Amino acid sequence: MWIVRLRGKYLVWAITACCCQGFLLLGYDQGVMSGIIGANNQFGADFGHPDPTTQGTIVALYDIGCAVGSLITFIWGESVGRKRMIMAGASTMLVGTAILTSSTTLAQLYVGRIVTGIGNGFNSSSIPVYQSETCGGMIRGTLVCLNSTVTIIGLVIAYWLDYGMSYVSGPAQWRLPIGFQAVFALCLLLQVLVLPDSPRWCMAHGRVEEGVRILAQLEDRDSPDHPDVVAKRKEIEVSLAQESAGGPFRYRELLQGGPLGNFRRICLCIGVNVMQQFTGSNMINYLAPVVYQNTMGLSRNLSLILGGFTSVTYMFASFIPLWTVDRYGRRVLLMTSATGLSVCFIIASILLSIGTKGAAYGATAMVFIFQIFLGIGYLPIPWLYPAEITTTRIRARGSAISSFFNWMCVFAVVEMTPPAIANISWRVFIIFAVFNALWVPLVYMFFPETKGLELEDVDHIFEKGGITGGVWSSPGGRTVERRRVVRDVEETEGNKNSVEVRIEDEGGKGD
Repeated sequence: MWIVRLRGKYLVWAITACCCQGFLLLGYDQGVMSGIIGANNQFGADFGHPDPTTQGTIVALYDIGCAVGSLITFIWGESVGRKRMIMAGASTMLVGTAILTSSTTLAQLYVGRIVTGIGNGFNSSSIPVYQSETCGGMIRGTLVCLNSTVTIIGLVIAYWLDYGMSYVSGPAQWRLPIGFQAVFALCLLLQVLVLPDSPRWCMAHGRVEEGVRILAQLEDRDSPDHPDVVAKRKEIEVSLAQESAGGPFRYRELLQGGPLGNFRRICLCIGVNVMQQFTGSNMINYLAPVVYQNTMGLSRNLSLILGGFTSVTYMFASFIPLWTVDRYGRRVLLMTSATGLSVCFIIASILLSIGTKGAAYGATAMVFIFQIFLGIGYLPIPWLYPAEITTTRIRARGSAISSFFNWMCVFAVVEMTPPAIANISWRVFIIFAVFNALWVPLVYMFFPETKGLELEDVDHIFEKGGITGGVWSSPGGRTVERRRVVRDVEETEGNKNSVEVRIEDEGGKGD
C-alpha cells in the first residue's frame, strides 16, 4: 500500500488530522440524535412518538455498540494494529450509517445504532493510542487535546444541522443529519489508508525495519542510521525488552502489581473515564434540549437554540487545554475542572428550586459555565491519560478497556437521564454535583502527573510504591523524572560492554 511521503512535523500533523477526523465523527454522532428525538416532529411521527424510556434506549444503544467495539479491540486490537483497527472502525460506521439512514422501523434503527457504535468503539479505543505513539512527549498532550476540541466541533455541526433541518418537512428532516456522518467516516478511511502504522507497534511485533523506517520519517531524518533515530530505537527496544521479560503476553499481567503496577494503571484508565461520564457531561451533550425543556420549562424552539449555543460554548472552552495541558499538567486541569463542575450544578439546583422564570435563566447560565469547566479538563484528559499511563505492552488493551467502561457509563447515564428528569426534574443536578466533588481528592491522591514524559519513561512511574503509588508523597504528583529511559539505555549499554570485555578477557586467558 502506498504510504504518504511526508516527514517530521508534516507527518505528525497528517496523523493528527486523521485522528481529528475520527473524533470529529465521534462528536457528530454524540450530538446528532439530541435535536431529533424528544419532539413532535417527523422523526417522532415515523417511529410512533417514542416515550422518554424509548428515547433513552435509542440514544443509549449506540453506547452499547461502542462498548462492544471497545471489547473487540481489547481482545484483538493489539494483534491487528492501530492503523487497521481505525480502518475497520471507519468501514463499520459506513455500514451502520446506511442502516440508520434507511430505517423504517424501531428495530432497524436499533440495529443501525449498535453497528455504528461498534465502529466508533474501534476508533475511540485505537485513535488515542495511535496519536500518542507517533508524537513526542512535549507536544503529546496538545495534539491529543486537539482531538477533543474537534469532537466538540462535530457536536456543534450536529446540533446546528439538526436545528436547520427542523424547519424542513418530510423524512429528510432526520435522514439527512443521520446520513451526513458517512462523509466523515469516508474521509477517515481515505486518510488512514495512506498513513504509516505506529512504530512502537511495528517494533513490538517483529516488524523492526518498518518501525525504524517510520521513526526516521517522524524524526525527519534521511536514514534509519541517523544518531537521533538510533537513540530513539534503543529507547523503545530497551523498554520493550523490560516489559517482555516474562515472555509472551498473558491476560493475568493486567492484574500485576509490584514496581510495574499494571493493575494500578488499568484502574486509573478505567477510573478517569468513569469520572468523565459521572460529571453529568453527557446529560448535557446528548440531551441538552430535553434538559432545557423539561427541567427549566423553556419552549422547544428556545431549547434547541440554547442547546446549539451550549455546544458552541463547549467548543470554545475546548481550545483552552491546547495551551494549558502541557504547561500545567493533567492533574491540575482535572481538579480545577471537577471543582468548577460541582459548583455550577450546586448553583443550578438552588436556582431551579426557586421555580421562577428568572431563576431558570440563571440555571441556564450555570449550564453554559459548566461547559467551560468541562472543556478545561474532563473533556480531553480521559482520552489522553489511558494512552499515556500504560506501557507499550498493554497500551492497546488499557485504552480499549477504559473505552469500554467509558461507553458503558455513557449508556447508563443516557439511559437513566430522560426518566430521571421526568421523575425528579432539576434534582438530578444534585447527584452529579456530589460526584464531581468526590473526583478532586481522588485525582490528588492517586493520579500521577504525566506531563512531558516520553512513553518509555512511564514504565517507571509507580516504582515508589505505597498505597498511592508514590503520588501522595511526590511534589505535584510527579513520581518519575523526564527522560528516565535514557538511564535504562545507558545501563543496558554498560552491561553489554561489561559482558564483551569479560568475554575478551576470558578469550585472552585461554590463549
